Amino acid sequence: MLTYILICSSLFTLITAGIQVYADYREEVSMVDERMSVIETSYMSSLSRSLWSLDQKLLHVQMQGILNLPDIIKLRLKVYPDSEIELGELNPNISTLTHSFPLIHESEEVYTLGELTIIASMEDIYKNLKRKVFIILTTQAFKTFFISILILWIFQYLVTRHLGKMAEYAQDLNINALDKPLVLDRADTKFSRSDELSQVTNAINGMRLTLIDDLAKQNENAKEIRKLSLAIDQSPSSVLICDKSWKIEYANNKFSQLTGHELKDIISQHPKSISGLMSSENAQLWDNIQLQVERVGVWQGEIHNTRKNGERFWEQSIITPIKDDSGKPIHYLILGEDISIRKRYEQQLLRQANYDILTGLPNRMLALDRLKLALAQARRDEQLVGLMFLDLDNFKHINDTMGHDNGDSLLIEASRRISSCLRGTSTVARLGGDEFLVILPSLSEPSSAEQVAERILQTFSPPFMLANQEVFVSTSIGIAIYPSDSDNSTTLLQHADAAMYQAKDKGKSAYQRFSPEMNQDSHERLQIESRLRRALELEELELYYQPIVEASTGKLIGAEALIRWNNPVMGLISPDKFIPLAEETGLIIPIGEWVLKTACNDIKSWQEKTGLELTVAVNVSPRQFRDGGFTSTIDKILSESQLSAEYLELEITERLILDNSIETSGIFKHLDDKGIKLSIDDFGTGYSALGYLKSYPFDTLKIDKSFVQDVIESSEDAALVTAIITMAHSLSLKVIAEGVEEAPQLEFLNQHNCDFAQGYYFNRPVPAEDFTIWMNDNIRTTGNEKSNRG
Repeated sequence: MLTYILICSSLFTLITAGIQVYADYREEVSMVDERMSVIETSYMSSLSRSLWSLDQKLLHVQMQGILNLPDIIKLRLKVYPDSEIELGELNPNISTLTHSFPLIHESEEVYTLGELTIIASMEDIYKNLKRKVFIILTTQAFKTFFISILILWIFQYLVTRHLGKMAEYAQDLNINALDKPLVLDRADTKFSRSDELSQVTNAINGMRLTLIDDLAKQNENAKEIRKLSLAIDQSPSSVLICDKSWKIEYANNKFSQLTGHELKDIISQHPKSISGLMSSENAQLWDNIQLQVERVGVWQGEIHNTRKNGERFWEQSIITPIKDDSGKPIHYLILGEDISIRKRYEQQLLRQANYDILTGLPNRMLALDRLKLALAQARRDEQLVGLMFLDLDNFKHINDTMGHDNGDSLLIEASRRISSCLRGTSTVARLGGDEFLVILPSLSEPSSAEQVAERILQTFSPPFMLANQEVFVSTSIGIAIYPSDSDNSTTLLQHADAAMYQAKDKGKSAYQRFSPEMNQDSHERLQIESRLRRALELEELELYYQPIVEASTGKLIGAEALIRWNNPVMGLISPDKFIPLAEETGLIIPIGEWVLKTACNDIKSWQEKTGLELTVAVNVSPRQFRDGGFTSTIDKILSESQLSAEYLELEITERLILDNSIETSGIFKHLDDKGIKLSIDDFGTGYSALGYLKSYPFDTLKIDKSFVQDVIESSEDAALVTAIITMAHSLSLKVIAEGVEEAPQLEFLNQHNCDFAQGYYFNRPVPAEDFTIWMNDNIRTTGNEKSNRG
């Protein structure tokens, strides 16, 4: 402070002294100039006369008088035209002032006689200047020094000692001494309470209070930060924090557990250098990631990373910048989660969505995608594409007879045989059930597809081994060619399907090329399916009844319910056309329920009207039988119709009983416990398994009409019918013979003790109203002791 005061005071003194000295200097110089001007005024006339008169002596005296004046050291008179007179000495080391004026004589004319130059010395002026400078500087220096000392003392007493105390207080200020405020040793006056020292004191004490509050908040923040730190460190997701140059600064425990890398081993590295992503492709991936994070502010996606031990894993990552208050990224946060298990599930689901689980072949969805791709490529290359629709012949019969496990084995072997006939670019897919699709891309001619079809048929010639039993299975193949048959996948598939049904109609184990007339058959099938779905709703289904009589007496003991479909547009449709379709589509379940309900209501009504204990026989399909709600449906229908269970007979196909499963046994047991009769329908036409007849609680066995019709002409059929009757009676089963059309057939059956008969000889299947009329007529004319022909 003293130095600053001295410097400032000295500078001020020098400036003021300089100004004073310069003013005195200018004043003395002005006095010399004024003196020379006076000389000009006083001597110019006299010097001009002396020079005009050529009075050299007087001229010399006058010039000597001028030279004797103060500060004048030299005179130089220039006489025109070419003479000059000088008086006095000129010291080259002395500064001088020069003044010149002309000497003019005026008469009738004006004559310039010469010019006088006066040279004055500035030596005395400089001497006076030096003396004044010394005096001024000495005086000002002493004055400045004493003033500075006085000011310093005053400042020390009033300011500096308080500043020192403030500095000491600030130096000793810490979190343990915040309870003691700053107090200065000074008078408490109105002025002191508002001056700068008081303001600083109040500011320091205010800062102390603020610091106390901040420390309290920092303690809370520290707890929050600690909590957040623990949360990040113990997070179930891996956490990486990088600086603004993407160099790793932090990694939590989960990251180390996930990747095997410790923080000390990866510090200052780029994330891509520890993730196994060093190829040019993956380096480009990280470049894209960084670019998106810097532009968009976030990147989210899946990265195929590598653990420290080289194991590959999938990681779901989210990368975001951490920004400062100005919005500039200062760090980058990388969150990761191991999704390897999820990816495996996704791949498994993707495979399940695109591949058949049983055979491993592409399913319908993937097959259609490949078909569209093959068509697009063929359209571009102007080539052909062959599409083959395959359906295994009699698969349903084998599946129902030998069980689902053997059916699955058959499908697997069939898919293997089909695949063995194809080249690498071809595709074989399973559409569902026993239907397969073969795509033959890049064909040169249509006959190539037929050659493949022939090879497939040949591979189906050897038997299939199912449950140590040889089973012969063939396939029917429909072929459609792009672009001759269609130029789009949907229509091409429909045409191949239509051709396949045509191949089945030819006798199975054959292939058939699509032809336009097949569209009619395919359209009819689609039309039947479409209308069948609304047949129940529109009440187009109807039950026909055919009587079942006691063979020996002709007594009516019941009727078999047979479904008919009378569509207003298509007319009366044969069950052979719509029942298989109903089974394929699952419509057999609601249709079968309606049949049971209607039959039970009708037979109950006839019992009440006639007083006869009539039984109604209803056919049950294997799919209907295996429906999970089948038994509960039966119980509900019997309860609603109030029909005793003993008057309901369910006709089961022979192939169904060969499915020796726990579910089948449970259903048979429930029906038997309920008192419902069970009948084996069309016995002798399937894979007979006589051992099952004694395992299940059957009541009746129905001989197929194909045996009964030729019982008179064919000794083999006669022997077979006799054997069936004898075998059934030995198992305590009643026998019903179907297809009785002539009296000799009925007589043969009576001779061999057949229990019941059914056929056109008694009456054709008729609607319920007609059956009621027939039944009433039969009762009136015969007393129900014998029957008339229908």
